[in-house]
Amino acid sequence: MSRFTEILIVSPLSDGRTWVTRKEFGYDVGEEGSGDTIEVPEGFMTDFASVPRPLWVFLPRWGKYGNAAVIHDYCYWEQQRTKRQADDIFREAMKVLEVPPVTSWFMYWAVRLFGGPAWAGNRKKRELGKTRVAAAMPVKSVAVPATLQAQE
Repeated sequence: MSRFTEILIVSPLSDGRTWVTRKEFGYDVGEEGSGDTIEVPEGFMTDFASVPRPLWVFLPRWGKYGNAAVIHDYCYWEQQRTKRQADDIFREAMKVLEVPPVTSWFMYWAVRLFGGPAWAGNRKKRELGKTRVAAAMPVKSVAVPATLQAQE
């Protein structure tokens, strides 16, 4: 079975929706020790699950699927795999986290059907030289890395 390689440690940023990883965080795809590992670097900025606000009552941005959402965000940002592979890894990681099947099914199909604009938007931002990895770690929660400010 797959596994997460480290504990996820994040800090919130003052924009109210972004968190920054405080240490490297990874995931072994397929099975533990498969050699196919996704390594999220320290300083990666995530919003966890991009759930529309009206659905937060049922699916908050953070839940049992939080670690899987960070891996998915990173895959969508880096685009070293196809969108389909990123979405399938998200589903696999939710299974590892024992997310209830109804929740993981709903979230998987949400990204499969509606994740295209995020995928394309990330590609465009990267082409423009933007990054979601902080060049310098913020030392105060009110500090927002310039790399994030430039994206808004």
